[in-house]
Amino acid sequence: MTENFFLTGNTREEQYVSLLPQLEALIDKETNLTAILSNVSAALKQQFDFFWLGFYLVDNDNLVLGPFQGTVACMRIAKGKGVCGTAWEQATSQLVPDVDAFPGHIACSNASKSEVVIPIFKMNNVVAVLDVDSDKYNDFTSVDILYLEKLCNWLSTYF
Repeated sequence: MTENFFLTGNTREEQYVSLLPQLEALIDKETNLTAILSNVSAALKQQFDFFWLGFYLVDNDNLVLGPFQGTVACMRIAKGKGVCGTAWEQATSQLVPDVDAFPGHIACSNASKSEVVIPIFKMNNVVAVLDVDSDKYNDFTSVDILYLEKLCNWLSTYF
């Protein structure tokens, strides 16, 4: 089956508004988490052409690499380490305009310049994070946080 997205909008906000309902329709009856996260990753990459994006899933004391789009990535991240581990430990979204200025940043790729990480919750516990990297400084804003948090809130129902 071929899936097509019909995306409208010039601003990033308009693109999120167009994309999110189509993602929900695509995922509607799927129950396999890997399939869901894989297609969400692909759709975000296709729409926004972010440098790297993907999911890290909580596995005991580590975040473990899940479905992603982009270059080879770190496979395990400890709680409290780097931007992803900080988002997990603090249970809050992280907006980093310059990753080199983030204390303890883990450089999976030197091409990454800015990053946003959104925790995904199940029963008030972080079960995963969505990590999005850009090869441009200051590429993310509160608009990205707003819509990626909406996306992750919806995705939490599949965990």
